[in-house]
Amino acid sequence: MATKSDRPGNRLMDRPEYRLKQQPLTCAPETSVFDAVLAMSEKNYGAVIVIDNLKTVIGVFTERDVMNKVVGKELDARSTLVKDIMTANPRVANETDDLIDWLRIMSNERFRRLPVVDENGHIKAVFTQGDFVSYTWPDLMYQVRSLATATVSKNWATFLIGGGIALYSLVMVAVVKTLS
Repeated sequence: MATKSDRPGNRLMDRPEYRLKQQPLTCAPETSVFDAVLAMSEKNYGAVIVIDNLKTVIGVFTERDVMNKVVGKELDARSTLVKDIMTANPRVANETDDLIDWLRIMSNERFRRLPVVDENGHIKAVFTQGDFVSYTWPDLMYQVRSLATATVSKNWATFLIGGGIALYSLVMVAVVKTLS
């Protein structure tokens, strides 16, 4: 289970992108697959969060569910209900949970969509693996840049000698080709 983050900026809800995310698409478990797919198509969403009467997350219904559990089994989308093919009891994050914890959990457990709920258990957002990559990419690039700078700075003499040898080798190859 992910932990609540005490570090500002590491909670799911602290990310600037969290406030900009569109409201998740939701439906009742008794919704037909056909109606859910129409709503998904209309909004260009890849998933619907299935909620109960108390607006608590009880499932996730995805494009993959449609392909594998409806089309692949030749079921009728108008008579099949979302509750019959959704992923029930999905992992759900609290908006105060640590971002990096959930990135690790999603990667290890191999699921792509994470419903995020408020303190009342109501759906607030859906994070995807792509969201996590885009959220952590600037931090990762900063770390790589810092590491590269530190490595070059610490080993400057080695880089100068190596660069000199490489340049000398290129000049020698050019001279030999010219003389041939």
